[in-house]
Amino acid sequence: MSTVLITGASGGIGYELARLFARDHQSLILVARSGDRLAQVANELQALGVHVHTYALDLAAPTAPKSLFEQVQSAGLIVDILVNNAGFGALGEFAHMSEEHILGQIQLNIVALTESTRLFLPSMLARRSGRIMNVASTAGFQPGPLMAVYYATKAYVISFSEAIANEVRDSGVTVTCFCPGPTDTGFAKRAGNEKSRVFKQFGAMSAERVALDGYRALMEGRTLAISGVQNWVVAQSTRFAPRKMVTAISRWVSETA
Repeated sequence: MSTVLITGASGGIGYELARLFARDHQSLILVARSGDRLAQVANELQALGVHVHTYALDLAAPTAPKSLFEQVQSAGLIVDILVNNAGFGALGEFAHMSEEHILGQIQLNIVALTESTRLFLPSMLARRSGRIMNVASTAGFQPGPLMAVYYATKAYVISFSEAIANEVRDSGVTVTCFCPGPTDTGFAKRAGNEKSRVFKQFGAMSAERVALDGYRALMEGRTLAISGVQNWVVAQSTRFAPRKMVTAISRWVSETA
């Protein structure tokens, strides 16, 4: 039986991943901002007969990743699988976006993910066993006008994860970068783009289906996985289309339908 740490576990993809691991009888360490919601999730999953530890932390706070690591260590818990799922986006032109939203996205989507990987990876390498999944997005395959910072942070996650996966090859540890497309979670409402074309005209996959794709990719040790055939086609097409066209289309889908 393994112990799985999942950030952003109170809803959406993180919650669905937690359910999948619980059904597989894995112990869970769940992290999210809302302590009340975490308690509800813990009660639900403990009913399946698994151990659940919860930590109510805002990982966008600069000291939070290290604090989480130290608390996990103090509790004597060994993390076999790390899922860096927490993240958020914000819609709007960069010049008019608040400093809080700009730096908050970078802190959570990049810094916290990188720091958590740095902290938990060495012990996995020492045991020659472990899995890490960094949740990026199909947004990371192209520039994203009106969500410039978010798209850029996800490009970082893809590049970083693929590089680390190569560094730890043959070590017994795998690193998977998982790229969902538009997904029916609370992400769009928080980002402010729930009325954009990407959600209104193209639709979103269910969080349950997306989580299952991610779970399978992680357990198979795949380096890069994209959820959904349509999302795979879109991500691949950006490699061949003119960059200005890709950027223009990216803006169009982010605009209000």
